[in-house]
Amino acid sequence: MTHDSMDQEPRNAFRPQPPSLRNKRVLVVEDDFFVAEETVRDFEDFGAEVVGPVSSLTLAFDVVLNGQAIDGAVLDINLLGERVFPLVDVLRRRGVPCVFATGYDRWTVPTDYQSVPLLQKPVVTAEVARALFG
Repeated sequence: MTHDSMDQEPRNAFRPQPPSLRNKRVLVVEDDFFVAEETVRDFEDFGAEVVGPVSSLTLAFDVVLNGQAIDGAVLDINLLGERVFPLVDVLRRRGVPCVFATGYDRWTVPTDYQSVPLLQKPVVTAEVARALFG
C-alpha cells in the first residue's frame, strides 16, 4: 500500500469500533481545544450527536441545567483549575452515565467518584463509548 492510498483510508478505519452511538447525545466537557475537537469528531464519526464541547464548569452547568437531553458525558477532571465533581453529582441525579477522560491517576479521584470509569489521555473513543454505553 502506498503512502497516498493510506491517506485515502477513512480516519477511523483502523480504530476499534464502539457500541452503536446512533441517537446518543454525548456531552463533551474538555478545556483543551485540540482534545475537545478530536473527541467531538470521533464521537460524530461513530454516529453520536455531541453536546458541546464546553470548556468550563460554568458552561457545563448551563448546558446540563437548561434541560437538554444528555445520554452520556465525557468529562475532563480539571477544567481551567476547577474540578468537575459537582457536575458529576448533578449528572448522576439525572441518571446520566459519566466517564473521566483525564491525565489524572485514579488515586487522585475522591472516594465518592471512584465508581466513575476513568480513562487516561490520550483516550480511545471506542473505549470511552463502551464505558458509557456498554
